[in-house]
Formats: sequence, structure tokens, C-alpha cells
Amino acid sequence: MNLLYLKRLFLGRPLSNDEAPHEHIPKWKALAVLSSDALSSVAYATEEVLIPLVLFASAAIVWSLPIAFAVAALLIILTLSYRQTIQAYPNGGGAYIVAKDNLGEHAGLVAGAALLIDYVLTVAVSVAAGVENITSAFPVLYSHRVLLGSSMIIIIMLINLRGVRESATIFAFPTYFFVFSFIVLILSGMWQLFTGTITSAAPIVHEVYPSIPIFLLLRAFSSGCVALTGIEAISNAVPIFQPPHQRNAKITMAWMAVILGIFFLCITLLSHVYGITPKEGETVISLLARMVFGNSFLYYAIPISTALILLLAANTSYAGFPSLNSLIAADRFLPRQLRSRGDRLVFSNGIIGLSISAIVLLILFKGKTHRLIPLYSVGVFVSFTLSQAGMVLYHFKHKKPGWMTSSFFNALGAVTTCVVLGVVVSTKFIHGAWLVAFLIPSMVLVFTRIHRHYLLVGKELTLIGQLPSPEELKPVKHTVIIPVSGIHRGILEALRYALTISTDVKACYIEFDPETTERLKVQWQDWAPHIPLEVIKSPYRAVVRPLLRYIDRVEHATGSEMVTVIIPEFVTKKWYHNFLHNQTALFIRTALLFKPRKVVTTVHYHLRKT
Repeated sequence: MNLLYLKRLFLGRPLSNDEAPHEHIPKWKALAVLSSDALSSVAYATEEVLIPLVLFASAAIVWSLPIAFAVAALLIILTLSYRQTIQAYPNGGGAYIVAKDNLGEHAGLVAGAALLIDYVLTVAVSVAAGVENITSAFPVLYSHRVLLGSSMIIIIMLINLRGVRESATIFAFPTYFFVFSFIVLILSGMWQLFTGTITSAAPIVHEVYPSIPIFLLLRAFSSGCVALTGIEAISNAVPIFQPPHQRNAKITMAWMAVILGIFFLCITLLSHVYGITPKEGETVISLLARMVFGNSFLYYAIPISTALILLLAANTSYAGFPSLNSLIAADRFLPRQLRSRGDRLVFSNGIIGLSISAIVLLILFKGKTHRLIPLYSVGVFVSFTLSQAGMVLYHFKHKKPGWMTSSFFNALGAVTTCVVLGVVVSTKFIHGAWLVAFLIPSMVLVFTRIHRHYLLVGKELTLIGQLPSPEELKPVKHTVIIPVSGIHRGILEALRYALTISTDVKACYIEFDPETTERLKVQWQDWAPHIPLEVIKSPYRAVVRPLLRYIDRVEHATGSEMVTVIIPEFVTKKWYHNFLHNQTALFIRTALLFKPRKVVTTVHYHLRKT
């Protein structure tokens, strides 16, 4: 009762299936839920571009603006491409569905594996970056960043377990607080720049750009592409929009792309002209805000809003990861438990699994964003490429009105993201991308093994192709065996039940001490003289193995088609008192689970006072 009360307190009352339509959300809430991942990348994308440049030479950071424009151009291409996906797949056009339907099963599994990895990394990276912004403003918390991050993930998990509509309402304020704060930061920075309040550290456009290795430029570009992570989330979640689903999803995607593009370009521009370079212990966003606002309250609004949006950016994964798990599980490539919705009409198992995986990553990488980023982009661009390539084939197969224009945008997106994927893998392979490159085929292998298992199980259980026969329901001859530890009320309850289901009932006792055995025999004659009691000697004090041998002997001697083992068990009034009692019954049930033609029944005797 106490556990149920706590569950209701934290998660709320159960929702019926009839309440599912009310879980649809309007565009302004969807922007908060589904765009927080993409928008939050503004907080670290500029810094990721600057880090490889400044490591080469401080003069190389002048390339940050051209790189930012290249990333913005890729954003436009992907936005146009995913609008076609929304139109073609009104039930959610994630990379898994698109690739599986158009490129084949294995391509779909690769896309699914890449997306699952991406979702987990999104939570880990977003939370780690959010905590870094908090510690930038409050350095005393720096050494506790892993604990802070893990706590934040648990809080986000609990909010998401409450349901889609409630989480959208909760997350709307931090998202719009972030948007408003950055608008103030950008306008204030631009105003100071154009009014001459501050002296520009560098011109916006340079007549001559320093010569740097092409590989370094590509690495900086691939790092900046983290700004594009999460933009596919809207196309994956079209059904959660209020009707008309597709139109609202496309409008929301346009809003997200405009906000993301403007923010990323402006933050990179301001960082360039203010002469900001990455610094250990403080983020680029914090440095920029400090230069624009000083140490006023407006400065603290920036890292706080940034931390909030980064922490809540993880919510994009909580919308996508469980749903994708459900789709893959429905195709029998993941355990079926992941298909089921919980009390609050969300995929609870997927939400919990995502949280645990992200916490493990935070611990392994010590909560440092820069260590996690190299793992981040590979899965993203694998799914981008497969999704866009699948859409090209979709248009050629269906040839709906305007298919040539749509296929052009998707083909452009596929080619572009494929090139970027090659750049990301080649520039970040030794920095951690190799791990994702290893995990994706490993996960596909696991998917196929799970699928094979379900197919074999179905083949063995199916009745298709067989004619009904009365022999199938003919009663079986079975013997009942009751292992006993003594004689008490719980044992008597089990004996009574055994006599109601069979005329062939046997009791057995594992002997450790001959004197105890003799006392039991006397008591047995008083209470159950008509039921035979077999004493099994166990000189090595084992219980399970001698019992299993006895069951096999009885089965062979009686010729029974089925052996029912009844386990008497008393239950204490208070649940935690059960830990004080021998748990032998659990080991017996576990051992018999893998024995064919054995039925295990537990007869509980509930204590009233203790």
C-alpha cells in the first residue's frame, strides 16, 4: 500500500485508454518538448567549433563564421528534407520506419540502432552541458557534476513518467525562458557592437583568412554539426500534435529551424567579434554573457536558462527513445515488454532504460561534455543519411503530386549528410567515434538474434496447419509432490489443496538432523497419516539438488505425464519481515522452471498478526 501511495504521489493516477486523445499537444508546447534538444545545442555548438581551431592557433578562429554558415546551410537542407518526411509519414517518420520500409530490414535496424545510441547520448550530453553551465556560474559545484547530472536525469525521468501532456506543460516555461534570454543576449551584444560601446576584437569579414590544414577545417565543421542534433525529433513524433497533425508539425519544424539558425549564427558572430576563446571551467556562453552584461542579474539569467534548456533537452529523447523502442519491439527485434504503455499512457520501461543508460555514460565519461561530443554525431548522421535516402526511394515508388521536387530535396539531404558522416567518422574516429561505429553493428546483431528467438518460439507454439483433436484436451495423469520443512498450519493448507487436485499425493522431507526427522515422523502420523512422507537424506545439507533427484525418481516410477510440485509458503503481515525467513522456495521454483513437464504451485498461508 505504501509503495502504491508513493507511485501515485510521484506519477499521478492511472490514465485509461479513452484518455489517450487528450494527450495531444498544441504547437507551442510541441516546440518546447521536441525542439529543446536542437535549440539547446546552441549552448555548446559554437564552443565545439572553436576548440579545434584555437588548439591549432588563435588566429585560426576567424574561420568560425564561415564554418557556422556552412552548418546553417546544412540546417536549411535538412529542414526542407524532413518536411517531406512529415508529409509522407503522418504516423511518425523516424529513420527506422523510413529506412525499413524503403531500404529494407537491415537498413532499418542500422538506423534504429543509430537513433537509440543518439537518444542516449542526447540525454548524457545535454545534462552534462547543463551542469557545466551551472558550475560556470557556481564553481564550488564543479567537483559534484556527476552527482548533479545523475540527479537531474532522475528528476526528468519522473516528470516523463507522469505523461506527455504534463511533461510538455512543465517544460514549456524553461524553453521559452531560454529563448527570451538569448534574444536579450544577442540584441544587447549587437547593440553594444554597433553603437561602439565595446571595441570589436576582430572584423566580421576578413579580407584574408589564415591558411590552416583542410583536415582541421573539416574537424571544426564536424564538431559544429552538433547544432543539428535533434532536428529530426518533430518528424518522429507527428502523432502527438493536435489535428491537423502534419500541418502543425511542419509549422513547428519551421519555427525551430529559424530560431536555431539565427541563434547559432549570432552567438558565433558575437563570440568572434568579442574575441572569446574557450576556457577551462567556464563555457563560451558564460564568457560572452559576462562580457555583455558584466556581473549583473542578467548575466546569471543566461547560464541558468542555458542550464535549464540543456537539462530539458534530454526530454526530446524521452519523447523519441521509448517510442522507437516500442516500434522495434513491435517488429520483434527487442523484448516485447518495451511495447507496453504504463499507467500514464507512456512507455515506462523505455523511459527507465534510457535514464539508466544515460547515467552510466555520465559516470564513465565523468560528466564532461567534450569527451561525449565525439560519440554524438556519428549516430545522428547515420540516421539522417538512411532516412533521406529512404525518402528518395519512397518518392520514386509512389510518385505523388510534386514528387520530383520532394525527391530533389531528400536526395540533396542524403548526399549532404552522407558527406558529413564521412567527415565526422574520419575526423573523430580516434577520439571516440570508433565506439559508436562498433556499437551500431553489435546492436544490429542483438536485434537479429532476438528476432530469431521470437520466430522460433512462434514456430513451436503455433497451431496453424494443425486440425483440432479431442486428444489435445485429454486429462493428464499427474502426481503431486509437496516438499515440507516440518508440520504447521501452512503445510496443512498445502496438503488440503493437494488432495483436491490429485489422488496421488506425496510429501518429502530433506533430512539434516535424524532427531528432528524422528520428531517430524511422529507429528506426521498425528496430522496426515494417509499421505506418504518420504525422507531424503542430505549429508551435504543441500536442498534443491536432492529434491530434484527425488522428483525425477517419482516421475519415472509412476509414469506420470505431469508432476505438480506444491510449495507451502507463509506470508508475514509486514512485507519487510519476509526477509527474515528462509527463501528456499525461491530457489526451488527457479530450478524447476527449466524442467519439462513440471508444474509449480505456491500455496500461501497469510499470518494475521505477525
